[in-house]
Amino acid sequence: MNILLVGGSCSLMDSMILKLRKEGHRVFLLTGDKYRHNKYQKVFERYDFAYDCENLNDILESVNADVTILMGAFDTNYRWNGEERETVHFISHLVNILVAYSMANKKRLIFLSSDEIYNGNYKDDIEEEEKFSGIGIRADALSQAEEICENFRMNRGLDIVTLRLDHLYSIPKEKKDINNICARMCLDCLRDGHIKAKSNHVFSLLYEKDAVEYIYQLVKNTKHERSRYNLSSNDVISEVELAAKVQEAMGTESNIAVFSDSNGRCVLSGRRFEQEYGVHAFGNLEKNIKDMAAYMQRHKNVFLNEDELKLPWWKVLIEKWRWLIKVLFPFFENMVCFIPFFMMNNRTVGSEYFANLDPFLLYVLLFAIVYGQQQATFSAILAVAGYMFRQMYTRSGFEVLVDYNTYVWIAQLFILGLVVGYMRDQIRTMRLESQELEEHLSRQIVDIRDINESNVRVKEIMEQQLIDHKDSIGKIYSITAGLEQRMPDEVIFYAVEMLEKLMQTKDVALYNVVNRDYARIFSASSDKARSLGNSIRYKEMTEIYDALTEQKVYINKNMDERYPLMARGIYEGGEVQMIIMLWGLSWEKMTLGQANFLTVVSYLIQNAMLRAQRYMQALEDQRYSRDSEILEPDAFESLVQAYMNAEIKNLVECVLVKVDIPKEQYREIDEHMSGQLRDSDYLGIMPDGNLYILLTNTTRESAVIVQERFEKNGYKTECVEKMAVCHKE
Repeated sequence: MNILLVGGSCSLMDSMILKLRKEGHRVFLLTGDKYRHNKYQKVFERYDFAYDCENLNDILESVNADVTILMGAFDTNYRWNGEERETVHFISHLVNILVAYSMANKKRLIFLSSDEIYNGNYKDDIEEEEKFSGIGIRADALSQAEEICENFRMNRGLDIVTLRLDHLYSIPKEKKDINNICARMCLDCLRDGHIKAKSNHVFSLLYEKDAVEYIYQLVKNTKHERSRYNLSSNDVISEVELAAKVQEAMGTESNIAVFSDSNGRCVLSGRRFEQEYGVHAFGNLEKNIKDMAAYMQRHKNVFLNEDELKLPWWKVLIEKWRWLIKVLFPFFENMVCFIPFFMMNNRTVGSEYFANLDPFLLYVLLFAIVYGQQQATFSAILAVAGYMFRQMYTRSGFEVLVDYNTYVWIAQLFILGLVVGYMRDQIRTMRLESQELEEHLSRQIVDIRDINESNVRVKEIMEQQLIDHKDSIGKIYSITAGLEQRMPDEVIFYAVEMLEKLMQTKDVALYNVVNRDYARIFSASSDKARSLGNSIRYKEMTEIYDALTEQKVYINKNMDERYPLMARGIYEGGEVQMIIMLWGLSWEKMTLGQANFLTVVSYLIQNAMLRAQRYMQALEDQRYSRDSEILEPDAFESLVQAYMNAEIKNLVECVLVKVDIPKEQYREIDEHMSGQLRDSDYLGIMPDGNLYILLTNTTRESAVIVQERFEKNGYKTECVEKMAVCHKE
């Protein structure tokens, strides 16, 4: 099988490569590092590309792996130094790989997670369905990664399996390999003379070789019952007990410092995997700890002083000249085999029974069959030299050279060797070409099968659309047509609800463009949709601004957390009037087709929204008191009612403030205070005859600033309940 390993260099990666090579599989490697910093065991093909490179699809198509293994929690390309941006890189890279995998390959993908997604005290062993409880950035990232893998598996029908490795440990070769609790305790004992241990922490240790064997069981079996497995062992131990074993193995004077912690018993249950595949851990914990302690003591300077690990001189020589040894080995083997054939030739010369036997001919024929034309030529040269040397036992060199039979024998030897070697090389070439053709045709069959499956899925989707008309133009128009039935004050609020239904997201925001630089939020359906703030300078959001300027849909391809996942403008006369922003879209919605869908929806609601704005502008003379910015009672009550209904649906935040002044001073308020309010705030008279201020997208805490501004100018104000005012006559 073709196996693709994805991840940085580590002990687990090297062990996986050796195991798969030993079992006869063809191993490919995607390092995630385009600068080739890391060293790996030998693989069939190595790709030094970043996970977000543009060639990722081509790599996966070229490999056509039967099984892809993502190192995930054990990928050393991520430093996890406490910065949240590492989580962004980890998640975005995983999504890139999964998207490319879903497009180029429909075979099995294995994601390696760890025990870090759990934290706390569990009375029983933790099953696969237990909810995440990990603490920290790395634990959150791994839990999100598992959910993303599960979403891709469910929504796209992919064969994705998540394996959780419980407290993996191995013998470190260098200080950078100290990434498990056993190795850290040994290092503490070497460096500080004491070992730290949590008093209540109980867990299970899984040796690296056991983990590799478990993973290989999933690789070689074509079927699996579940999409998530815990890989654990029966070596359940507490930190205090482990510290005692390390102390005994190190054999030095050291103390165990015990301290309390929130961690308790946290053991993953590997029962399901063991029952399904019939495998059990075979590693011996005490022996492994002793081996680890002995190795770290033997190379103490490597772990304490970070000296380079020095290999024996013969290993260094082999590593340096490995390529030359590989090239010269057939020639060395040829010369070694020449010796017994030369001795056989000496014995047959003059023999009554074996005089006609030619060992040199057999020698050349053997190497022609095994190695081909090149070694056949070299063995023929050695055979000629041996023949000439043997003939000079009884004759002079000149007599041998002028003997006609010598040249006939040499010609016979070379002709046989070259012809057989040539035939062997041709047969081998034909076999390789046949194998490549077979693999190519197999890939074509798989591609045809995938295309057929894709066509079947499209057919089913189209049939479903015809049945329920969920995404049909008629259905969309029936929803958007409801805007025509709304009051002008309610149109934009209803547009947000409509976008929630059509785009299938709970996070929608509408921004009013104040000028060419700024936009103020008008309505939003959730806290996430309000995350950019009440006022934004959208011109500084370069990617969004460029897309809006070209009247295109912005798609957040880089998953930048500062920006929404999609954005689209509503225009009038070529100028942006409003901006639609969407969050909370699923991964499969981040497509060009969905962008076109948003464009169609925005065009359908554009006329209704702009018509409502024109209607409001046309009735300004009737809505406002003469020569003022104060709304008349009917218009203001309708506006407050619209905001009140929207606030109940969590589409907007607003505050109604009453100004305690007589009617004679209303004009004075308009002249002195209207300029100190935002464009989105309103002054108006309610049916009770009092003057009020409607502060939109404002909380009671923020409204205090406006109240203080009025009180400085001698006007008393108070916040009132909108419901009470609207029903008060």
